[in-house]
Amino acid sequence: MIALVQTIIAVCAAALQAAVSAEPPATQKAERTFILRPIGEVRTEGDRTMIVLDKRYQPGLLGLDGFSHIHVLWWFDRNDTPHQRAILQVHPRGDSSNPLTGVFATRAPVRPNLIAMSLCRIIAIRENVIEIDKIDAFDGTPVLDIKPYAPGLDTATAPKVPAWAKPK
Repeated sequence: MIALVQTIIAVCAAALQAAVSAEPPATQKAERTFILRPIGEVRTEGDRTMIVLDKRYQPGLLGLDGFSHIHVLWWFDRNDTPHQRAILQVHPRGDSSNPLTGVFATRAPVRPNLIAMSLCRIIAIRENVIEIDKIDAFDGTPVLDIKPYAPGLDTATAPKVPAWAKPK
């Protein structure tokens, strides 16, 4: 009987120790994760480019027809590998004559979180489909979000950019 009680105490002590040691110190932030679900995808049919939303998100398009352009946030799904997510420096635009630059100072398709953003002109909105002029994403690319382009909010005054980022 004493042996059984000692075993129970030992098991409880071990479980308590594991629970205490699993808690991060108060000064250390626990790693947070997020779940992103696509709201739709990019579709191309001949010369047409579209954002096709899941039907359940169609009510979210109300009022979007009052805007001429949208920011489309999409996922670089074709680069979603641990190797691509680990790359933190690149030569912008894949041009080795450009200086080695951190990915957060570029629009490179490799980065820890593979979120991309494109500014697109709206051609038409029909039901759950937004026809756009173009996007630098592939057919079938997951779309994470859409935001209207608002000149007062999205325009920088006298922006500074490195030489490689200036329009040619």
